[in-house]
Amino acid sequence: MQRVDLATPHPDLLVGMDTLDDAGVFRLSPDLALVQTIDFFTPIVDDPYAFGQIAAANALSDVYAMGARPLTVLNVVGYPITKLPADVLARILQGGADKVREAGAVIVGGHSIDDPEPKYGMAVTGVCRPDEVWTNAGARPGDALVLTKPIGSGVLTTAIKRGLATPRDIERVTAVMAALNRSAAELGREFSVHACTDVTGFGLLGHALEMARASGVRVVLDAGSVPILEGAIDYAAQGAVPGGSRKNAAHVAPHVSYRGEVPEEIRVLLADAVTSGGLLMALPGGEADALVERLREAGVTDARVIGRAEAGQAGIVVESGNA
Repeated sequence: MQRVDLATPHPDLLVGMDTLDDAGVFRLSPDLALVQTIDFFTPIVDDPYAFGQIAAANALSDVYAMGARPLTVLNVVGYPITKLPADVLARILQGGADKVREAGAVIVGGHSIDDPEPKYGMAVTGVCRPDEVWTNAGARPGDALVLTKPIGSGVLTTAIKRGLATPRDIERVTAVMAALNRSAAELGREFSVHACTDVTGFGLLGHALEMARASGVRVVLDAGSVPILEGAIDYAAQGAVPGGSRKNAAHVAPHVSYRGEVPEEIRVLLADAVTSGGLLMALPGGEADALVERLREAGVTDARVIGRAEAGQAGIVVESGNA
């Protein structure tokens, strides 16, 4: 396919399409910048209310990953109104609205189309100071890497679709995906975060590779320290792995090396296509433990230090740890 150049240079465009960041950032004044993003997808859980919550948390996460505060939201809806009951759509929208309210933002409108397959998401606008924008390009040698949510939601939701997941596992993965990254972003602002991204469709390895390349560092991950959803390893061993996760693994393979024995199921999960994952933050090594402690006190109980940034060729090294 012919390459299409959509970028328009502008002195106030602080973050645009020439990077792989989570949202665009446009400076309105010396003290105020606008942060904009959009995300939507098809249902990944059966409960419509939960689907709405997850889709909203996922869209809002891109604003949090830039160190910003969400302000306004537009709903984006595709729905087969002649095939599915209207009350199902109402539950989806209610789930999204409740999550937006929890974020302290406001839904100001939206757009819908008649679509054979349901889709839901949001366009989100946020704000931050121009000199306090987080990007994925600031990681420095010596930084520690903190992850705020467990990985494995792609495998768990695939297990749900195949009828393998237990009620407890369904409840757990739903709660993790529906959780906002608000506390993580707000607490991160109290520390010297050099770089940040949220872990979503490209998986932990994919987003860590983007950070490594943008920052010009080598990322070293401790496989034994990465939080993984309960049940995900067993479901991965049973083959409940989404196609997106396998594509992620193939894409990053030339840029990832392993030290020690890292089981195949763990390698798969490190590339798992996550929905509404946590924030991956790079900050000085001496601050990382204090940030994790503050996160856990605030209820972000899965937050962990999972690795570090080193000088070297951009890429990823995965150490076996105690995986």
